[in-house]
Amino acid sequence: MSIDTLRVPEPLIRAGALIKYNSLLRLRDPSQLISYLVAPMVFMVMFQPLYTKALSYGSIQAVTGQLMMFSVFAMSIVANSIFVEREWLTWDRLRASRAARAELLIGKALPVFVVLLIQQAVLIVFGWAVVGMPFPKSLWLLTFAMCVWGFALLGMGAMLATIVRSRGDLFVACDVGALLISSIGGAILPVDLMPSWAQAVTKFSPGTYGLSMLRSAVQGDFAGTWQPALICLAIGLVCGTVATFRLAHGWGRSHLV
Repeated sequence: MSIDTLRVPEPLIRAGALIKYNSLLRLRDPSQLISYLVAPMVFMVMFQPLYTKALSYGSIQAVTGQLMMFSVFAMSIVANSIFVEREWLTWDRLRASRAARAELLIGKALPVFVVLLIQQAVLIVFGWAVVGMPFPKSLWLLTFAMCVWGFALLGMGAMLATIVRSRGDLFVACDVGALLISSIGGAILPVDLMPSWAQAVTKFSPGTYGLSMLRSAVQGDFAGTWQPALICLAIGLVCGTVATFRLAHGWGRSHLV
């Protein structure tokens, strides 16, 4: 076998370099991830007795509700990872390099995707070990649900990063959007306890489908997981397509910041 046949393709080399670079950026500033881990742990412990008295699945609601809520807050990590390139005036240089558009997006998205999965996994383990949530009946189904939810957050965060014009706008959009998505989605007040008009509004929140998917996955409900998973996949694809289109056509260029 010749050396040429063992040579790593250039696209993989470029994508690997971008993944390493973006991973270093995440490791150098872990403060956001730490705060999005500690805060939901505190709320899980505080809300668990209340949810247990009100709902048959109270401990699951306490864990998955806070997981969904603070993973939506973590959407700012996704958005900031793209926006910071525009702010540092380096995004145009990346676009002018030999790296293809897909390589740029993979290099930027994969490290953040891993961060989102770590956040969700740690909170699930904490919920089972400390809060009293039943051990997930199907780990592969729960892993699938976490990956789908992470993908949806990745798409929404990327789209926000290509729309806003300043870091202040980005933080406002992420914080307000996270509160609306999580509260309407049932993270704070379960949908079953909402008035009828509010239950109708929940159908328009991505958090509703994310929470339903995660809760069903913990319970091992295959059918209950797949239906909201398809909706979350669609949300991620639509938002990701919008972000890709805007970046490809220069709408995310640094001079627009």
